[in-house]
Amino acid sequence: MLSFTPTDEQQMLVKSINEFACSKVRPAAHEADEACELPVALVRTGWEMGVLAASVPEKYGGLGDYSVITNVLAAEEFAYGELALALEVFAPGLVGLPVLISGTDEQKENLLPRLAEPTPPRLTAALVEPGIHFDAGKLKTSATRNGQHYCLNGAKCMVPLGADAQMILVYAQDTETGMTDGYLVERGADGLTVGEREKLMGIRALPTYALTLGNVRVDAACKLGGQQGTRYARLLSHSRVALAAMAVGVARGALEYARDYAKERVQFGAPIATRQAIAFMLAEMAIEVDATRLMVWEAAWKLDSTPSDDATRESYLAKKYADKAVLMVTDGAVQTLGGHGYIRDHPVERWLRNARGFVTLDGLAMA
Repeated sequence: MLSFTPTDEQQMLVKSINEFACSKVRPAAHEADEACELPVALVRTGWEMGVLAASVPEKYGGLGDYSVITNVLAAEEFAYGELALALEVFAPGLVGLPVLISGTDEQKENLLPRLAEPTPPRLTAALVEPGIHFDAGKLKTSATRNGQHYCLNGAKCMVPLGADAQMILVYAQDTETGMTDGYLVERGADGLTVGEREKLMGIRALPTYALTLGNVRVDAACKLGGQQGTRYARLLSHSRVALAAMAVGVARGALEYARDYAKERVQFGAPIATRQAIAFMLAEMAIEVDATRLMVWEAAWKLDSTPSDDATRESYLAKKYADKAVLMVTDGAVQTLGGHGYIRDHPVERWLRNARGFVTLDGLAMA
């Protein structure tokens, strides 16, 4: 049965990340967004919280306590501070967690110890493809078997930290089997071209890039899962719950800011929070935050408790609901502040810009 009481360890982790988010991340978030760059020290501190290291088995140098529920609790708190930071801190997990979930023994031995390193390893993944009607279930990027190698062809976009990554997990559809798998591509591989940094509406402090793959040749051993292939459906579920949890963090931050502003802002002799239109909107925003969080927890619990079940339904519903809820809540926060909500001195406009991107952020986080 789904429990609503986090363990003592989970509560300590959430408290630590929340303190970090409130005292360090939020004060730096506006300047990071303006400068389009996160402070290195801030990312390093976030990494040292050890969320991903805790997911790695002890024999690979980690703490051996992998839990999707723990990871989504952490993801919410990091995003409560700043979404761009949350995505960057979790970026190495875009390779590490798929290897943990679906990799061969050799792939685990080679890659999992990197998640236990004191500094963030430069790992990332490429799932999203340019163009309208992107469908994670029908990728256009292809993988063609040629003896003991695969040739990858296609284009990707929204690849976080792609220019500096030492390894990129590229998702492509096998032209022979029709199955979608991940392929571990090393930095500098022939045929791999990293484009200019993308100019985004939101998460501006997180550098993302477009990739072009022109007959990129990788050894068959670089296919995630080897001959058994990649548990792609399950990896999508892990990504969806992570992003949905981050959406909860962004929405919660916007709700709390708008609520506090409404209590302090006095018009016509009374706080605007006493106005029925504002009070009702804040109540609806609170409902959306709590409802989304419960859907995230259910999907995460399902992934933890039933390893044979990919929790596709639960994770898909949580992500779709979160995409709409975070947009509604952040827009409500802007409305609550009125004209001030449109001024960059207040964070609500940044949260609205970030929220608008969740529908396009498939594959940018993993829990």
